Amino acid sequence: MLVWFSVTPIGTGSASVSAEVARALDAVEASGIRAVTDASGTLLEGDWEGCMAAMRAAGEAVLESAPRVSFTCKFDLRNDKPDQTGEDKLASLAAARRDR
Repeated sequence: MLVWFSVTPIGTGSASVSAEVARALDAVEASGIRAVTDASGTLLEGDWEGCMAAMRAAGEAVLESAPRVSFTCKFDLRNDKPDQTGEDKLASLAAARRDR
């Protein structure tokens, strides 16, 4: 399972949310689930329970310093490739671009 998510702290009184997002990423890292972060969000790779636990930990970490947190999420589940990683998807895309 792949889950891409982004957290948005609300009500911090600042335009910058990097400190709250850093706390969220620390919580995801502590969960032990594989995660890759880019400028817009974080991609989790794991089973349903692990991904949900990591996102919950991220939300709870943000709520330690912000009164509210909003999530944007995208879930990718496949029966035929249950262990597919983000790198696998990028490799498939690169192959498709080469083969055009």
